[in-house]
Amino acid sequence: MWNVERDPWLNPNGGMICVLDRSADMEQFRRRMRSAVAKIPRLRQRVVPGLGRLSPPLWASDPDFDFDYHVRHLRLPPPGSMRQLYELATRFYEDPFDRTRPLWVFVMIDGLEGDRSALFSKLHHSITDGKGMVRLSELYMERDADSPLPPEVDLDDVIALALAEEEAEDKAPGGDLAAGFVDVAGRTLSHAWRRQAGIARRTAGEMALWSADPVRIKDVGEEAVESLRSLASQVGGGGEVPGGSPLWVSRSRRRHLETLQLSLDDVRGAGKLLGGTVNDVFVAGAVNGALLYHARRDCPVEALNLSFVVSTRTDAGAGGNAFTPTRLQVPGREMGPAERFALVRDRMAERREGVRGEGALNGLAGLANLLPTSVVTRVARSQAARMDFATSNIRAAPFPLYIAGAQMLYNACMGPVAGTAFNLTTVSYNGSLDIGAFVDPAAVEDPNDLRDCLETAYSELLEAGGVLRSRR
Repeated sequence: MWNVERDPWLNPNGGMICVLDRSADMEQFRRRMRSAVAKIPRLRQRVVPGLGRLSPPLWASDPDFDFDYHVRHLRLPPPGSMRQLYELATRFYEDPFDRTRPLWVFVMIDGLEGDRSALFSKLHHSITDGKGMVRLSELYMERDADSPLPPEVDLDDVIALALAEEEAEDKAPGGDLAAGFVDVAGRTLSHAWRRQAGIARRTAGEMALWSADPVRIKDVGEEAVESLRSLASQVGGGGEVPGGSPLWVSRSRRRHLETLQLSLDDVRGAGKLLGGTVNDVFVAGAVNGALLYHARRDCPVEALNLSFVVSTRTDAGAGGNAFTPTRLQVPGREMGPAERFALVRDRMAERREGVRGEGALNGLAGLANLLPTSVVTRVARSQAARMDFATSNIRAAPFPLYIAGAQMLYNACMGPVAGTAFNLTTVSYNGSLDIGAFVDPAAVEDPNDLRDCLETAYSELLEAGGVLRSRR
């Protein structure tokens, strides 16, 4: 995630807009965020590179941490429309992170029509994934408007203590170029030596076991082959024909946000009657909406290429990435909503079975860290160009939440487009599926019509599942 972002066309980061029913208490929000920064080291750490590709980057406390840089407050000019809010948040999203600072920003935005406000947040994907972001939000969201505040913290003291501990341990694998080339080179070479020595010890130990247990050689070989096969399947899409949209071929670094909402009870009920899940309805509706967009333009599609996310998270922590992006191809031939639902459901289940252990992400990262960034981004571009869109489903609280005294009404998620035509991410919150379509307008020339096609497709799919859609 850190390396691929050097190509802004592949921006892998995520953003979120939380629409609030009133202006939030900014001092209360700042106090909760100071507490969060104190509790979660990643929020006060920056990335320090090693020397070339000999060692991975490391996290280190930022000695110049500036809380006000990361937590901001502004007001929309009149009339404060939702489109103004979305366009401002998109501008914030498109601005690249300062790679010398911690990789996150929160902006409280007042002046939204109806005396409302909104909170925009953006975190680098190297900090955490969607589920991790939900866990992080527990530090600044509350179940009650008047929940007690956390104790005040002195961030200067917290950071000074962390810096002293890091200096005392002196275990950093990379180095800080500001400290000089010799420091960077010394730390990097030391890390490389320790790494190779560790590999040698593990290899020698494994070979010693082979002499006592010849069957172990066969087991190790089969395990390695299976891991490689799983990785190739998850990333390569299972060997399907190229397919892809004839319309969505251009790509850019620009973004456009559209949103829609569905009743969670409606989606759950339709999914159960059709023999599937909420996520099956979400992805099948996305496919039907994309195909409807093409049908309105008399543009036949042999097959659509998309991706969905399989979470491999086994802990409740707020940090890190634990998921596998999994490719899926769906034929574009004409069929009814229920028939296509069954096809998408079955193909997703088959692809999900191919995910092993921690999934493909760590394996890809280990390989990518050995290659020049230019090679990694070139390969990533070529793979992303074959994908029409990405989907992601995040489960949040089933009850109302509050941010600094203001109730959160709904979410607008800005999922990473990362070289595809658009990203469709849904967040289930308080009985609603809040869907954000984050679009590359160079690929999808009419994002508003795409939203209309998605709205129509979900209504038809819910009707096929015996549900008359509730308007939200």
